[in-house]
Amino acid sequence: MSHRLLYLSRADVERVALDMGTIIRLLDAAFHEKGEGRVEMPPKPGVHPRPDAFIHAMPAYIPALRAAGVKWVSGFPGNQARGLPYISGLIVINDDDTGLPVAVMDCTWITGHRTGAATALAARHLARPDSGTVAILGCGLQGRTNLLALAELFPLTRVYAYDVSREAQQRYVAEMSRALGLEVIGVTAPRDAVVAADLVVTCGPILKHPHGTIHADWLQPGAFASAVDFDTYWSPGALAQVDKIATDDRPQFDYYRHVGYFQHTPVPYASLEEIVTGRKPGREHDEERTMAMNLGLAMDDMAVAPEVYRRATAMQIGTWLEL
Repeated sequence: MSHRLLYLSRADVERVALDMGTIIRLLDAAFHEKGEGRVEMPPKPGVHPRPDAFIHAMPAYIPALRAAGVKWVSGFPGNQARGLPYISGLIVINDDDTGLPVAVMDCTWITGHRTGAATALAARHLARPDSGTVAILGCGLQGRTNLLALAELFPLTRVYAYDVSREAQQRYVAEMSRALGLEVIGVTAPRDAVVAADLVVTCGPILKHPHGTIHADWLQPGAFASAVDFDTYWSPGALAQVDKIATDDRPQFDYYRHVGYFQHTPVPYASLEEIVTGRKPGREHDEERTMAMNLGLAMDDMAVAPEVYRRATAMQIGTWLEL
């Protein structure tokens, strides 16, 4: 008996155009399941062919969503100088009844959007609900998707954007102001963005040895930060001032610390699923400095990719291949 699987290129995944509100809802459901102990997600193994580069296998199974599969993803900081994406890879979805693969798809769009959704989900519990000003440090894909996700949940009015590349920053200002109808202002120094913001997102390349650009007193009382690039942007003094640091998975955080990351980052007080399910408090008063240091989970990909597959099938997008 022959079996087919659906191949979705990056362009195909983008054509499906799964909306950010749905992605946030899917991640919320997945973190509730994780909080109840109903997600299977082993630590992600990987290889590291270059300094600060990685190729990881990320498997997960979410029974409630009938979602099973793996992401094979790489992150190579040097790619940007070659005109190549920092993050690339594939997602394989398996049928949870037979184990047969049913789809293979590019992971870039999904990785970017589910990461932004995880920031927004954490901010829903850790940021002030009236937060209106955002600082984006790093104007690549994550700078875009994190802003799109925050715009779903908060009454945003102004964005301060910074990137080491002025060209990338200028493109970001033009594209995101047009896409969201917000005032997006490019700044010449990271401090100018951080000190003015209710919500701060740092999303440069992940480095084992942080440059620590953000110093103490830059993050204002009452502000929320999402450190998408781990602690790369954050100095020890700035991290020490954060009242509550949460992460999306404590075992993975502990593993990264064991291999040399997070040497000056305080131990997170909670995992995101503990906050989502009410086992640990989120923000408790307006003056708290809070931070999400999400690592990026296979569960996030498996929450989103099957929905992309279902919609692509309904929309007749993609290429069917014989297995």
